[in-house]
Amino acid sequence: MPEVLLIDDEGNQIGVVPIRKALEMADERSLDLVEVAPAAKPPVCRIMDYGKFQYQIDRREREARKVQKSRATNELREVRFKTRIGEHDREAKVRLIRRLLEEGAKVKVSVLFRGREITHPEFGMNVLKTVTQDLVDDALMEKPPAFEGRFLSIILTPNHNKPARPQNKETKSAEAKDA
Repeated sequence: MPEVLLIDDEGNQIGVVPIRKALEMADERSLDLVEVAPAAKPPVCRIMDYGKFQYQIDRREREARKVQKSRATNELREVRFKTRIGEHDREAKVRLIRRLLEEGAKVKVSVLFRGREITHPEFGMNVLKTVTQDLVDDALMEKPPAFEGRFLSIILTPNHNKPARPQNKETKSAEAKDA
């Protein structure tokens, strides 16, 4: 009669028992008999709730995919500007860049040249210069300005050593009164 090495639902090793007895023990506890190591001599079986076990495996895989996906999305984000961008639009995109940097992402800041604008790269350099000045406390330049086709771009990384800023208006006014 074939025998198996049996482990109960609490992880305790019961020993070598006939398969029929192992099935009866699992049935008494309203659990399943699962073969966990078929290549072993004798094969190893465990008494467990197989549905619960399968659910835990699925949940772990889902969490691993979620973590992997969030890492992948934080690698490099891109924000595009045009050479003739308005002041308010530039400020809005700078706020977006600041938020992406706070999330830990690297940000590629690109200026798109359309038509004959490419003959005046200084316009794009001016846009990148003002953006980097706005983000001087929040970002470090990883890659200096360089052309990639019709784009002039830089790569910014989060500055983890940025100086602490006051949290609210009351702190600012209190500091002004002390000075």
